[in-house]
Amino acid sequence: MKIVFFSSEAVPFAKTGGMADVCGALPLALEKFGIKVTLIMPAYKTVRLKDKPFERFTEGVLTAGVGQGIRVYFIEHPLFERDGLYGDPKGDYPDNLERFEFYCRRALALLKELNSPVDIAHCHDWQASLIAPYLKFLSAEDPFFKDAKTIMTIHNLAYQGIFPKEKFLKLRLDASLFDLQGFEFYGQVNLLKGGIIFSDVVTTVSPTYAQEIKTRELGCGLEGILSQKKNRVWGILNGLDQNFWDPQHDPFLVAPYSGKSFQDKSINKKHLQKEFGLPQGDQPLLGFVARLSHQKGLDLIFKVIDQIVKMDIQMVFLGVGEQRYHQALEEIARLFPQKIAIRLNFDEPLAHRIYAGADIFLMPSRYEPCGLSQMISLRYGTIPLAYKTGGLADTVFPFDSPDGRGNGFVFEEYTSQAFMTALQRAVGVFHNQEVFDRLVQKAFTHDFSWEKSAREYQKVYESLLVN
Repeated sequence: MKIVFFSSEAVPFAKTGGMADVCGALPLALEKFGIKVTLIMPAYKTVRLKDKPFERFTEGVLTAGVGQGIRVYFIEHPLFERDGLYGDPKGDYPDNLERFEFYCRRALALLKELNSPVDIAHCHDWQASLIAPYLKFLSAEDPFFKDAKTIMTIHNLAYQGIFPKEKFLKLRLDASLFDLQGFEFYGQVNLLKGGIIFSDVVTTVSPTYAQEIKTRELGCGLEGILSQKKNRVWGILNGLDQNFWDPQHDPFLVAPYSGKSFQDKSINKKHLQKEFGLPQGDQPLLGFVARLSHQKGLDLIFKVIDQIVKMDIQMVFLGVGEQRYHQALEEIARLFPQKIAIRLNFDEPLAHRIYAGADIFLMPSRYEPCGLSQMISLRYGTIPLAYKTGGLADTVFPFDSPDGRGNGFVFEEYTSQAFMTALQRAVGVFHNQEVFDRLVQKAFTHDFSWEKSAREYQKVYESLLVN
């Protein structure tokens, strides 16, 4: 089974979000099952600066190896010789359509140069979405590609690759494809829409999100075509690199610990309180690590901050993002310095210490395709408090669930009062030490390994090859 990943980013070479984690980890997990994966991505300026053993495959293409036998190929072009992957502080690059049209076309040509027919072209997000229509139309008469099947994986439907209609000609596809059953989207070109329509199967990063994207609320205008795919839309929960996220061997922690020695977690809590300049006490410490954006639910917290600060709690925030959230966090940290502390930057080691030192981890996201923070927090014995959406709905369950799955605190209405009610309940349980300790111990038992996700993708691949 020969699988080719077409992705605009992958760890450890280039990353802006969760797609890079998936495309870096999933091929390694698939390799353990004997599935051969090749990865093709752009040779960004930042990629070439990395200290990796690149080799020259051919003019315009570099290569490197990962895992036991995975080859990664990097498409070179002046279009990728920029500091950012998709944009700069002014916004997205206006020629992103041209950049990723070239990437997709050159990637398919590379496969022929490799003389390695592909069974399944696995395309990730809008940057690689042209692979599906190119295989369907431009390569339809080429026997080299005649048996190739396509999968379109959506990591976040909010990003679709939308451009002015005048640019459709640059795709070199028949003009008839610019219509409602093709790339046309409210008078513009929508690359992801084309990838969805012309792929054989669509996957996304959690079972619940696979259903949510078929609704008007979270379909981002594409709910109609996604509903037309019917049972050809799969939701597969992302995995977690459990070697990297391991409190027993985490170099960023002051006191490593495990489920068998979780009492040492309290040492990390005291250190975190000290690091943030908070009084060292036994009150519940709430952690928040995320991009500071509308999606992440900060508005809910701000609406009830007056109620929160009356409670005997502490809160630490780490993140960077929209200026309005920077200003709001700075203001509440100034008003309540004994209870709230912030760091407005990206700090990987500090993020690890928050996951380890907090008692409760806040994830009041409006929507969350998969989410990794709740998996990380559980891995570190920190109990998540989350809105029931997307991947959060698939991984966080009310602590008193009758089915025994309870591992956190959940609110089901997206209102500040529902969030506040869940927070009050979480604090109440925290003060029942016996119950809370059971929750913490249970958190360590979760298996979010990539092997489970890879088995699900293997099923999708096999179903495509027999149909």
